[in-house]
Amino acid sequence: MPVYAWKGLNNAGKAVTGTKDADGPKGLRQALRKDGVYVTEHKEVLGAGAGRPAAKSTLASGEKVPFFKREIDLGGLLERVRPEDVAVLTRQLATLLKAGIPLAEALGALGEQADNKKLAMVLVEVREKVNQGTSLADTLAPHDTIFPELYVNMVRSGESAGNLDAVLARLAEFLDAQNALRSKVVGAMVYPIIMMVLGTIVMGLLMIFVVPKITSVFEDLNKTLPWNTELLIFVSHFIGAYWWALIVVGFVAYVSFKRWARRPSGRAVIDRVKLRLWLIGPLVRFIAVARFARTLATMLAAGVPVLTALEIVKKVLNNTVLEKVVEEARESIREGESIAAPLKRSGKFPSMMVHMIAVGERSGQLEPMLENVAGAYERDVEGKVARLTTMLSPLIIVAMALVVVFIVFSVLQPILEMQDFVQ
Repeated sequence: MPVYAWKGLNNAGKAVTGTKDADGPKGLRQALRKDGVYVTEHKEVLGAGAGRPAAKSTLASGEKVPFFKREIDLGGLLERVRPEDVAVLTRQLATLLKAGIPLAEALGALGEQADNKKLAMVLVEVREKVNQGTSLADTLAPHDTIFPELYVNMVRSGESAGNLDAVLARLAEFLDAQNALRSKVVGAMVYPIIMMVLGTIVMGLLMIFVVPKITSVFEDLNKTLPWNTELLIFVSHFIGAYWWALIVVGFVAYVSFKRWARRPSGRAVIDRVKLRLWLIGPLVRFIAVARFARTLATMLAAGVPVLTALEIVKKVLNNTVLEKVVEEARESIREGESIAAPLKRSGKFPSMMVHMIAVGERSGQLEPMLENVAGAYERDVEGKVARLTTMLSPLIIVAMALVVVFIVFSVLQPILEMQDFVQ
């Protein structure tokens, strides 16, 4: 087994060195990472075979591998970079920069240790461009699917102010908060969605296979069946005969709806409906408010100008109605108004939020006040999500029970009538 001499940083940011045997560079990094060490450089000092020359790590030492000799990893190209991966990367990069590690070297170390292959390839490319003199923000900008505009602008602000490590640390906290909020909302909706899907499948199988066998006994009767039984038989036969057509129509309708929803007119209609829906509307509004406050506070604290910050913030709201309000607020602020005044005039943002922003502006404590607003509405979102799931589950169960009761009653009613006629 080869032996490697390595240099790195521990969790406290202090430089550490040592030697360790490992199956290869990847095994070395994984073993040291378990001990809380980020490897920045490694070199093989004793090979697995006699007379085997020591090999340097190309990524850590800065050597470039010719393009035609590089291995193309299709799995890495297809792998998706999750927001959680970006948050972890940001926090680690902030730690390394705070410890005094040069940016290019820190990017190289993180690229070697990244579990996500696609993210590792992006970091290699970013490191090469940084070595050539390009700013970090400019190298991240082309990878907008991984590093959104908000991320790039905060990095650019940190580079201009000379406090990139502090900005990255704050950005990591912001990403963690956003990921936590997203996970809570998505996780809470998983159970009702699973119930709806399973309920639909069960009802479909019941109508296709079970109901026709039961209702077949009524075919030889010369008696008029109740309307509900006739309806049940018709629906059962229709689904059994044209189930494939229903799937095709459903798929076409879904694709058409998605295309319409991407258009400005369609998205505007959907966003207005979202805000007016019972139970859904307040939840959508509170999620947008929490994102608005958290993002604006993070960007202002990083030194991003307020007009630039609002231009980016409106894109994270995910609602055209509220985006229009923020855009109007930008125009009003450009003319000398405060942030709170145009938000209050719109009537689309909660009055408590507007009042807290106004107090923060008057007291010169806007960023801390926005953080308080974000925290308060994130807690409200948790409560509303819990309330929504608490109500949705019984509603779905009741709806399924009503369908089952309708089927059972429609089957039993003719049989009971036949018994009454015989008696």
